[in-house]
Amino acid sequence: MIEIKDGFDDEEILKEESMAEDEALTEDEEAEESEEEAEEAEEEAEEEAEEAEEASEEADAEEPEVEASETDKEESEESDEPSETLTGDVEDGAESDDDAPKSEKKSLFGKKKDKRDKKDDKIDELTDLLKRNMAEFDNFRKRTEKEKSAMYEIGARSVIEKLLPIVDNFERGLATKTDEDKEADSFTNGMDLVYKQILKLFEDLGVEVIETEDQTFDPNFHNAVMHIDDENLGENVIAQEFQKGYTYRGTVIRHSMVQVAN
Repeated sequence: MIEIKDGFDDEEILKEESMAEDEALTEDEEAEESEEEAEEAEEEAEEEAEEAEEASEEADAEEPEVEASETDKEESEESDEPSETLTGDVEDGAESDDDAPKSEKKSLFGKKKDKRDKKDDKIDELTDLLKRNMAEFDNFRKRTEKEKSAMYEIGARSVIEKLLPIVDNFERGLATKTDEDKEADSFTNGMDLVYKQILKLFEDLGVEVIETEDQTFDPNFHNAVMHIDDENLGENVIAQEFQKGYTYRGTVIRHSMVQVAN
């Protein structure tokens, strides 16, 4: 009988030990579940904080001035409230401690941001300056080209005007010689070749002779020095040319000296 009782006690001990182990495992599992729940709660809190931060940033981007004015208003109201008793101060201190996280959160997300950076303003300023300088340089280039062209025109015209008396002398000298004399005399032939070379140069430069034969008098191209009556000619018709006139690229260098009839 004693041995049976001892065996029964051993079974109870083993049963109690197994129950204790089960309880320990259950407690461990509950602890692990509580830890997992705490981690999930922390993750949810972080997600909510990120969403709140993004929403606050969007609100700050849209209405920064309104938030700043509300903050200033709250500060002014707080500064205008009278001081209370010690008990009231303690209660206010407790309330301020409760509101501290809110104010810190608001100061974190409600911070006023500048719409433009100083670097952007500097970039805009330098870009505008560059555009102005480029426009000024382009105007300077066009003005310089125009001045160069005008100087070339003036210089070429001045040279041509000085060459015209020489051409006149060639024509007067060659007019005294016939074609046979030009062929027989090598000197006269050489002078004729020089004269033709000058005329070719004038043609290349754009110098043209003003036509007068059977032309109506035009004061823009002709200079009338004499007037005659001739029934064979029409009214204001050029009867004779005393000196040739020339134009350079459409501009009159020298008017033709002519005699006008009727």
